[in-house]
Amino acid sequence: MLKLHGDCWVITDGRAGNDRQALALAEQLGLPFRHLVLGARAPWSWFTPRLMLGGRLALPIEQRRDTLIPPWPSVVIGCGRTAALYTRLLRRLSEGYSYTVQILDPRMAPSHWDAVIAPKHDLLSGPNVLHTLGSLNLVDDTWLADGRDICPTFDELPQPRVGVLLGGPRKGMPLDPAYAEQLADRLITQHRHDGGSLLVLASRRTPDAVMAVMRRRLHNIPGLIWSSHEDGTNPYPGVLGWADRLIVTPDSVNMLSEACAVGCPVQTFIATPLPAKIARFHRALRDASLLHDIDETLPMQRQLPLRETMALTSTLRLQIAEHQAQSHRTA
Repeated sequence: MLKLHGDCWVITDGRAGNDRQALALAEQLGLPFRHLVLGARAPWSWFTPRLMLGGRLALPIEQRRDTLIPPWPSVVIGCGRTAALYTRLLRRLSEGYSYTVQILDPRMAPSHWDAVIAPKHDLLSGPNVLHTLGSLNLVDDTWLADGRDICPTFDELPQPRVGVLLGGPRKGMPLDPAYAEQLADRLITQHRHDGGSLLVLASRRTPDAVMAVMRRRLHNIPGLIWSSHEDGTNPYPGVLGWADRLIVTPDSVNMLSEACAVGCPVQTFIATPLPAKIARFHRALRDASLLHDIDETLPMQRQLPLRETMALTSTLRLQIAEHQAQSHRTA
């Protein structure tokens, strides 16, 4: 493996999906890293990442004293539009020393960063844009084995063990009790046909009313229903590790990407037309035979997993090494 030198800053806004992608990339790079969860005040928050004037003042007052000060890191990774303001700013503050990587479409020219990582469905192009099909994550055989070790009792559940991953509503995509009732109907029908168990997990965005439907409709089926730490430790890694099949609501690019990285059949239930960008993502997964409709009858066999993070990191590591060599030559 090509060895890099220096350290890394990871900048996010604290949203779980952004944290997971940025930290996954940092871990794969193998540099020691510092995770900065940063906000932005108005008016910078209104125009991120375009407004750069007085950029340090965008930080909340309590974060200004010991944030964004030298020594500068060798690599900066940001995910999300708030982070894009600071990764762009650090490229300027460090006078090009820090190699800046922005994950997701920053909504302005990619040339303001050294590299931009964006899923293909964002339709972003540029000579420094690296494309993925889904989102970055750490799901691989080792991660899944660790998940099984964390939740060994799942091995005792009847097969097929079906993981059900619930997201939440987003613009143009309602996820409400009516949707939950329709999804529950299909889960019950599948269970009557296949037997097995259901492992139903909420996310931070899942409405309480949706979980109430799931508890009411599915309580007689073996397995578990988890919605918060009141139900115990989040068993998400264990569910992915033990799943024979996964059913994921259509709203979450991150959950669908992680489910497709497992290597088991993945299904979704779509009740209303998808927004154009999400529809492109779903179509790409279906074209790759990674995603299927919940009403399709699928054989219980492994499929080729979607694991992009390692390959992308190898490409990025070469680019960072060249940047570091160039910086050394011009120092």
